Amino acid sequence: MIAILLFDVTIKFCRGDKPTLEPGLLLKRSTLSKNVQFKYILKTHQAISDSIHGDFTQCMSTQFRDYTRSFEIIFTSDSPLYSSILKSTLQNMRWLNSSTSTPLLIITPFHESEIQAALVCSKKLGLQIRVRSGGHDYEGLSYSCKTPFIIIDLTNLRAIEINVEEETAWVQSGATLGELYYAIGKKSSIHAFPAGLCPTVGVGGHFSGGGLGTLMRKYGLAADNVLDAYLMDVNGRILDRKAMGENLFWAIRGGGGASFGIILSWKIRLARVPQTVTAFTISKTIEQGATKLVHRWQYIADKLPEDLFIRVIIQDVQGSGHRNNKTIQASFNSLFLGEIDRLIPFMNESFPELGLLAEDCIQMSWVESTLYFAGFQQGQPLEVLLDKTQLYKSSFKAKSDFVREPIPEEGLEGIWKMFLAEEMVFMIMDPFGGKMNTIPVSSVPFPHRKENLYNIQYIVKWQVNDVKASHKHIHWIRMLYEYMSPYVSKGPRAAYLNYRDLDLGTNSQGSTSYAEASEWGKKYFKGNFKRLARVKSMTDPHNFFRNEQSIPPLPTPGKKKYK
Repeated sequence: MIAILLFDVTIKFCRGDKPTLEPGLLLKRSTLSKNVQFKYILKTHQAISDSIHGDFTQCMSTQFRDYTRSFEIIFTSDSPLYSSILKSTLQNMRWLNSSTSTPLLIITPFHESEIQAALVCSKKLGLQIRVRSGGHDYEGLSYSCKTPFIIIDLTNLRAIEINVEEETAWVQSGATLGELYYAIGKKSSIHAFPAGLCPTVGVGGHFSGGGLGTLMRKYGLAADNVLDAYLMDVNGRILDRKAMGENLFWAIRGGGGASFGIILSWKIRLARVPQTVTAFTISKTIEQGATKLVHRWQYIADKLPEDLFIRVIIQDVQGSGHRNNKTIQASFNSLFLGEIDRLIPFMNESFPELGLLAEDCIQMSWVESTLYFAGFQQGQPLEVLLDKTQLYKSSFKAKSDFVREPIPEEGLEGIWKMFLAEEMVFMIMDPFGGKMNTIPVSSVPFPHRKENLYNIQYIVKWQVNDVKASHKHIHWIRMLYEYMSPYVSKGPRAAYLNYRDLDLGTNSQGSTSYAEASEWGKKYFKGNFKRLARVKSMTDPHNFFRNEQSIPPLPTPGKKKYK
């Protein structure tokens, strides 16, 4: 009876609910002070963690004839390394608080067989799994869960094999974008990969969610350039593209891999780039004409040659004589696949208002450009791409939009006014067009293609990590999101999965219907959402791989496989 009581309390502790005690068992709730209750819960959680650890280790040992290194890969909350491993890739400090549930165990496998064993044992013990690649999920879904769970951290599975002759690479899901870029740069000066700008992002989540980047106007998304993958399904089978079938392979390239299994590695197509590329950043405040420049940018950014990518970053900065010394700055941040003498004529013809000069530009190799866009200083060694430490950690909340028609100047001015009322805010506008316009909306689950001028990512950051501060800043970004509604996509208002936003809707606890999940699912995937649900129903019909925004099964009676 006591064991049952402890397990009930632990489940509610992990969910964030208040624990309840049956009258007459141990101490009545009314006799416990809040402090005693809290200490009791912590001790209970530790007791269950210890118990689970023993059961889990025993279960793991049954999967191997001679399994002696469990202490190297299984960490409980009382392990000396537990806290450092848990926080090692934490990007959003908003989830570093006492109300966020923590895993009973963290597994750091070195081999796929250890993942298979962890999967079998998790199912046997009734535990959920969170798979962590780079830890960049905006809503912390690779760190937390509302039911007892473990984390499978792929940090030790980060091998990269570059085949320059075939222009392909195999990348394990625990590798970061920085490690991938470094490996490519060391092998070739004329190859690249179209993916994101932040080097600490893990490839596992990035590829499976789509993957925007500076090369997308030339080569599309990261997901558009995936050729094969190895996935471990709910039964522990390891499947390549042929074995999993084209529908499951389609689903994991932009539909979110966490809904369908554990993706172990990816085969990607490398992109050709010139030996020399050019980058520039020109920043203008609203006093220097930023509003008109951003307005003009909307009309030309998606129509520029596909070798030219110009994004805009809006932020509040220190100014002079403007609202407590604050003003708005727009930075035009660009990569051109060519040399300066080709870039300047393009700019003079298409965007002369920006006034780009040769001295504003820097020539470099493509791999050096990845340092430039990551914010590293010129001249730093390529090895900084291998550092998984996030440079600027803070609490933040993000949201996303897609824009189909240029926002009028008065609409932009309204955004500036809202920005001046906040502290650390950013709006990043990534242009589409080029290759993005030629890829069908159903090619991969990411459906946001030809009809869009650009994507917006809104971010608000704060340093004081408490409930009051979080509420204030999250309320602000929700107001900004509401303000933007007349200017962005409709029917549905689209969003980007890799900028995950639980405000869009979440799955209910336990079983979630397709109709309920459509509230958020169609915003991310539009017409592709139903196909994703159909794939889910054939690959994980009992919904073992699930989270607050995982794809729900769409029952299809009578079918066992979906190919």
